[in-house]
Formats: sequence, C-alpha cells, structure tokens
Amino acid sequence: MTEVKKRKHFSSSQIIIYGFVGLILSGTFLLMLPFSTQQWGGASFLDALFTATSASCVTGLVVQDTATYWSMFGQFVIMMLIQIGGMGVVTVAVAITVISGKKIGLFQRSTMQEAISAQHVGGIVRMTGFILKTSALIELCGMFSFSFVFVPEFGLFKGLWYSLFHSVSAFCNAGFDLMGVKAPFSSLMDYSANGIVNMTVMSLIVIGGIGFSTWADFNKHGINFRCYRMQSKVILTTTALLIGLSALYFFVFEFSSPVWGDMPLAERIWSSFFRAVTPRTAGFNTTDLTLLSDAGQMITIILMLIGGCPGSTAGGMKTTTLAVLLATAFSVFHKKDSPSLYARRIGDDVIKNAATIFMMYVSLFIIGALIISLKEGLPLLSCMFETASAIGTVGLTLGITTNLSSLSEIVLISLMFRGRVGGLTIIFATVKDAPKIQSKLPLEKITVG
Repeated sequence: MTEVKKRKHFSSSQIIIYGFVGLILSGTFLLMLPFSTQQWGGASFLDALFTATSASCVTGLVVQDTATYWSMFGQFVIMMLIQIGGMGVVTVAVAITVISGKKIGLFQRSTMQEAISAQHVGGIVRMTGFILKTSALIELCGMFSFSFVFVPEFGLFKGLWYSLFHSVSAFCNAGFDLMGVKAPFSSLMDYSANGIVNMTVMSLIVIGGIGFSTWADFNKHGINFRCYRMQSKVILTTTALLIGLSALYFFVFEFSSPVWGDMPLAERIWSSFFRAVTPRTAGFNTTDLTLLSDAGQMITIILMLIGGCPGSTAGGMKTTTLAVLLATAFSVFHKKDSPSLYARRIGDDVIKNAATIFMMYVSLFIIGALIISLKEGLPLLSCMFETASAIGTVGLTLGITTNLSSLSEIVLISLMFRGRVGGLTIIFATVKDAPKIQSKLPLEKITVG
C-alpha cells in the first residue's frame, strides 16, 4: 500500500501573515548587525525587533532615535522595511515574480487580491504594476519637494537622503524621521510654520492613505466623481469630512488656547490641518502633543483608531468601516430594511465584518492600555494614546514609549503587527472554515439597547 503524502496548502491570509513575520525577522537580524548602529555593536534583540516591527508595519513608534542611534546602513534598512511594509509584502513579491518572468497563478492572484483589498481577481497583475509605478512617481515628487528645504539646510548628499527618507516615510504613512540631529525625538517640530514641508507631508499621507483602488478610479475617470465606484466615493467623502472637522476643532479649541502662546495665524492653520491629517496614520509631529487638552488627545485617539482606507499604505480600522457603521445606525434610526451609501445597498456580510473589526480594535486597544497602565503605573489616557497609536499603526506618542518595560514593548509590538496585518486576516488564518450546513437553528429574538 503506497503512502500518499499530502502537500500542505497555505491560505491567502496565512501567506500574508508569514510574509510580514519573515520581513520583521529579517529586519530584526539586519538591525542587530554591528554596523547598523552609530556606535559599533548593533542593537539589542528587543530594540531591533521593536524597530523592525514598527517600520514593517509602517507605525513610527520608536525606542531609539532614528537619526542619532542608527547608522546610515541601519536607516537604509528601516526605509526599505517601510517601503515593503507600506506596499505590502505580497505586492512586492508579485512584482519580483513578474520582473523575473515567472507566471502568476490563480492562487497568487487571489492572495494579491486579499492583500490590496481589491474587489476582483481580474487585472490584478496589471494593478500591481500600476501601484508600483505610481508609488515610485509620487515618492520622487515628494523627494523633489522636500529637497527645496533639506538640501539648503543639510547640504546636497545629506539633504537628498533626508528628502528621500521622509518622502518614503510620509507616503507609506510610517512617521519615521531623521530630525533627531536637531533634538532627539523632535520629529518635524522645527517646521511647524514651513508651508513646503507641511503641504508635502500632508499630501503624501493623504495620497498614500486613500487606497490603491481609489487611485485606479482617479486614473480611469479623472476628477469625474460621479463615475467613481461607491467605495471610492465613500473613501473620499469620509476622508474629507474627518480632516475638515478635525482641523476645525483644533483651530478653534486647541491652538487658540493660551498654552500655545501667541501662535501666528499661518502657523495655527498649518498646525490644525497637520494635527488632523497625521493621526491617519503617520506619526509625524509639528507640535507638542503633551500640550493638547484631554479632549484633544481623545479626538486624536479616535482618529488613530479610524486610520486610513482599505488597500492603502495606512492602518487603522479604516474609514469605510466607520462609514458602514454610521450608515447602519442611520438605517435603524429611519427604520429602513438595510443601510445604503450613494444609492447602493450594503450587504449583511459587510455589516458583520465592520462590526467585528470595530469590536476587535476597541477591545485590543483598551486591553493593551490597561496592561501598560497597570505595569508602568501611568495614567490610563496616556496608555490609551500609545496603544491606539500602535494598533492604528500611527506612531504618535506622548513620550512614554522610550521608557517602557519589556512587557509593555511586547504589547505594543503585538498591537502594531495586528494593526498592519489586519484582525480579520489573523482570524481567517487561524480558524478553519466552518462546514456548510443546510439546516439552521431555530430563530428567537433577543432585546438589545
């Protein structure tokens, strides 16, 4: 009797998870090399793991200042981790396969579809090429714009390197910066009134965060909004509302406070919009976050949890999740059979996924904050800010990350990984498909609310 060996097949969700784990471990190894740090010897395992996870998951939380602790090689490794993590491991792998001339099978196309949240498998390889070319063009434009500020300030070579690094970091919604040469962990605070830096960073964050499918709609239909798919319409509308309303709040209630001194009007406008854009989901900073009121910090936490859009370089539970939940609540208020957006009905499976994602993000960020607060003896709001930043892959901090214990760092590493890979992806990768059963259990009503 011959023994037949069964070949183990991985699901698309498992491929995505293993891809990110492999990227993080590779980055950790490279950052532990002796020449990866300014002082010969390399980083400790936990510091390297934290940094590699933060870069691969395009978060931006750091335990060591990027500019002063890491060498040029270490900074290059971090930038490459950001680039691959922002584009997606699967996207880069498919691109390498195409360049090498190998054929892309149906399974690879299906995995790519899940990785970039595409709605159809058809044309997925062409979509990959479009993503890579457009990303490269946008990052080069960002580098060119930054060079007008950084080259005169830092010289030609260093200025171009800083321009490239910050362009990649902003477009991939990472939030890593090299401005620690001025003051450790200072981010972009020296440029709070600089229009070029503010506009370039915000533009890159928004463009990177609206999603690849929205780019495709713009590429196909231009500015003809009516021809866009419903998802692109929801993404652009929700993004505009979140930025506009948040900027208005910060302008009227936060930066008008005496705690900020006599802030000039132009700087106040730039700071308000910057504060509204960066929580979704890039951890650049032009103002001192510790000076925000509790209300301002809570609004920032909410923005970090919402994050960017599906199939983008951004993290968070996504703007479409928020839109679906609000549409569902609106349909209940008006006693409609089902929610709708832009004259299109939303399916029950989408509503279930949105509710599940919301519960997962809220539960994980609160549990993580409770663990850190109990372990470190820190105020709960400050810990909630850090955990929201981690699971939303943002990178903003109130300054407590560098002083956390190993347990708290592991909590943040776990949240960053879950936030980038996606909670549902992890669940689908670990839970087997339920067998299809024709019969259904008896229906009985339960009162809620």
